[in-house]
Order: sequence, then structure tokens, then C-alpha cells
Amino acid sequence: MTQSFENHTKIVPLFHYFILPVLAVNLVSAIIRVFHFFSANAVISLLVAAALLLLALYGRMFALRVQDRVIRLEMQLRLQNLLAPDQRARIREFTVGQLVALRFASDQELPPLARKVLDEKLNDRKTIKKMIQNWQSDELRA
Repeated sequence: MTQSFENHTKIVPLFHYFILPVLAVNLVSAIIRVFHFFSANAVISLLVAAALLLLALYGRMFALRVQDRVIRLEMQLRLQNLLAPDQRARIREFTVGQLVALRFASDQELPPLARKVLDEKLNDRKTIKKMIQNWQSDELRA
């Protein structure tokens, strides 16, 4: 399937539909055990269940943060090559969110879209992505 704005979000089925639900059910079960069968073991089980769920969530968040940093670097290099000299001086003005959204724009539409994003101070990723006419897929996302 060709990637577009409508289907570009990344869902990892085993993570989103198995691991997170199982960890959430485990946490709820541990909470119930603490209230119905209070003991040191029940409290320890609750702490472990909470830690496992947080571990999964933070692991995903850390991977996405690293991905955003790589995208920022990639986009800064791309903009350096594509923008007119007067626009290059403004590359550092882009936020990570703006650069993440702009990465889907084709090389032809990126310079005018970049100017518009900065001039109009557009910060909403969804709004920026919707402005892209020639969507460039990114299949290597975390």
C-alpha cells in the first residue's frame, strides 16, 4: 500500500495489540490482588507490573525520541541542499516537530513549504502534513 497522510502512522501489532494490553491487564490484576488479598507479595507484584508497563512505554518513547533526532539531522542536511541561500540561514529556526512533519514533502515542494511553515509559524504536525501535495513515504520508522 502506498503511504499517505491517512495511513502513515506506525502501528506495531505485537507491541500495540499484544504487549501493551497484556501488561495493562497484568497491572489491573495486580491492583485487584492488592485490594482483595493484601500482602507484601501482592504489593511487590503490583510494583513489578507497573514497572513492566512503564518499561514498555518508555522503551517506545525513547526509540521515537532517537528517531526524531535522526530526522532532525537528516532534514537539516536536506534543507541545506535544497533551500536558497537566503533561506538556509533560517534552518535552525525549525522545531523538531516541524522537521518531522516536513520530511514527507518532495524535494520540489519542500523549499516553499518550509518558507510557509516558518513565516506563518505553523507548529501543528498534522496541519503541516496535510499541506503536502507530493507525499514521500518513510518506511524505515521505529
